[in-house]
Amino acid sequence: MNQTGYKCPKCGNSNYESVEFRVAGGIFSKIFDVQDKKFTTMSCIKCSYNEIYKASKLSIGKYI
Repeated sequence: MNQTGYKCPKCGNSNYESVEFRVAGGIFSKIFDVQDKKFTTMSCIKCSYNEIYKASKLSIGKYI
């Protein structure tokens, strides 16, 4: 994937995979099984370096 201007800070490669996931954030969200926190990972295809952002894929595209 290469839709944004993302470059790996470790090796400079511009090819990456992006995955979005949700997790439970507090006591009540754990009790009621509600995943209320959204994160996105950016993983370099070449060196496997990963970064995790507390934002959706759409939000990250605006900044990278």
